[in-house]
Amino acid sequence: MRLAVVIVTGLVLSVIVAYLSLTSGEFDLSVREVVNTLFRLETTPQWDLVIFDFRLPRIVLGALVGAGLAAAGAVIQGVSRNGLADPGILGINAGAGAAIVTFMFFYQGQIRTTGWSAILAMPFFGLAGGIAAAGLIYLFAWKSGRLDPQRLLLTGIAISSGFGAWTLFLSLKMNASDFEMATVWLSGSIWSANWKFVVSIAPWLIILLPVIYRKSYVLDLFQLHESSAISLGVRTEREKSLLLLASIGMVSACVSISGGIGFVGLLAPHIARRLVGLHHRHMLPVCTIMGMLLVILADYIGKNVVAPAEVPVGIVIAIIGVPYFVTLLMKRPA
Repeated sequence: MRLAVVIVTGLVLSVIVAYLSLTSGEFDLSVREVVNTLFRLETTPQWDLVIFDFRLPRIVLGALVGAGLAAAGAVIQGVSRNGLADPGILGINAGAGAAIVTFMFFYQGQIRTTGWSAILAMPFFGLAGGIAAAGLIYLFAWKSGRLDPQRLLLTGIAISSGFGAWTLFLSLKMNASDFEMATVWLSGSIWSANWKFVVSIAPWLIILLPVIYRKSYVLDLFQLHESSAISLGVRTEREKSLLLLASIGMVSACVSISGGIGFVGLLAPHIARRLVGLHHRHMLPVCTIMGMLLVILADYIGKNVVAPAEVPVGIVIAIIGVPYFVTLLMKRPA
């Protein structure tokens, strides 16, 4: 009963924020105009342009990105048994971002980033960068035949810094227009959302989210000591690799479209655990909804707080996430 109430409440709040984002902006729309346009009861070119070309793709993309980053964060925290783990903090975001900026750098002026070929290729470049970051994390955080949770965080921070330096180096060598695009993208923004971006990211989430949910019982067992999980018949290293690969795939797809939006994968799992407990079968659906709500709300705030200018989603969430991360760090035992 509690799970159903939390899920329904989260979805209702997401719909309310989505409605506010759909109707507010430089071109305000009334309830009647939105309903008439969505259900094709009465239309005008202006309403269609604002809703279907600008605002609705942005809301849908924000929901998909939030769900993907939140679920990936829950998996990484479960596998590492580290509540401070997050795709951004561990360097997976940075690895995927570095690969995509490399893609932008070498193909600038040859492939338009608004074309289908580039948009569909970018998640695969992001996947390569995310896997490279994860491989380096495994290499340096591996100790005595297992993944050391404490080394994991420190290694991730170092790897993130290294990929960040490479990204900055390449972006400084771009021409002015590409540099501006890369800078906005790296800050974590969905302002240029369109239906092509939605189509490029949706298959990754449709395929990988069910895979993660089916492994929710394995994530529960990972909270035990590793020897206990092995004694219960869990092939721990195989399951860890599968879950991490699925989460890296989702993070890479999200980063390829939205850039470096951090802290969603940290905040959403913690909120979900507080609401419905530790069992991943209950926590994962709530976590994805919380991620959706966080990104849609952050985008709404960023779009309206200093209008007509905009604050990128990544900056809005970081304003919330950094103090929360410091609080979690201070609460951890020495």
